[in-house]
Amino acid sequence: MKLRIPFFSSTAKKEPDMKSFLIVGLGNVGVEYKGTRHNIGFEVLDALAKEKEVSFETLRYGDVAKVTHKGKTAYLLKPNTFMNRSGKAVRYWMQQKKIPRENLLIITDDIHLDFGYLRMRKKGSDGGHNGLKDISMQLNTIDYPRLRFGIGAGYSKGRQVDFVLQPWTDEEMKTLPFAIDKAMKAAWFFVTEGVQSAMNTFNGNALEL
Repeated sequence: MKLRIPFFSSTAKKEPDMKSFLIVGLGNVGVEYKGTRHNIGFEVLDALAKEKEVSFETLRYGDVAKVTHKGKTAYLLKPNTFMNRSGKAVRYWMQQKKIPRENLLIITDDIHLDFGYLRMRKKGSDGGHNGLKDISMQLNTIDYPRLRFGIGAGYSKGRQVDFVLQPWTDEEMKTLPFAIDKAMKAAWFFVTEGVQSAMNTFNGNALEL
């Protein structure tokens, strides 16, 4: 598949807004996906919006909320394009709000991390995650920050899809709010202090920080 030309090129008419951020939580729309492991990005964004007492508005390619945090503006985005086409929504809202790539943060599930572990990175491969894969294709780069939320890999061979689309276990639900709280703190820290400081502070077991 041919990659798209980056939209922040020398011919772009809009200059990036260095004071604005786009925080994207990945997930699938629909009641059947609510509360599943694959939708942890949506859950973290819902918590961010609740903390700021704002509501999401359904707009093009997703639900969007605008918040301010310590003098910075952040747009919260839950794509409604389904996981495998997340890049379309990310690209569109980056263009609309003139978000520089370094001010983009993708929050997503990760089966390669134990449950409750957080890992923020400046860039990286998609690790087999279809949402990240589509974002990389749409932005024509793997150079964008992401916060991976560990969901574990408690599934047998060939059952990965079933596992990520299942709800949390009762045991996981006991500590999930604490992990989500740490993910929220990591996202706000990214906005105010930058990705490197957020990496140094929050990478690891969210339940032990």
